Amino acid sequence: MSKGKTYSAEFKEQAVKRVVDNSLPIAQVARELGINDTTLGFWVKAYRKKLAGQPIPANMPHQERIRELERRNRDLEMENVFLKKAAAFFAREQR
Repeated sequence: MSKGKTYSAEFKEQAVKRVVDNSLPIAQVARELGINDTTLGFWVKAYRKKLAGQPIPANMPHQERIRELERRNRDLEMENVFLKKAAAFFAREQR
């Protein structure tokens, strides 16, 4: 059984930055680079997770900073909606 392709850290970083910095769809970038879109999706998710716990760098360009703040805001809103639904579900089960 073959292992599959391995990619350098630099290649992964460049691919992720194309998606994140340019707000391009993962599928489009994956197609352009000749890689599986699921693989690129995992890389992007890991990158965003790594950034989520860190403060936004002060030297980040203004537009990129705004995009990152908007993305983080969307993520927090989705988490909040999920937590509200979970709380309502468990509150109903307690009765």
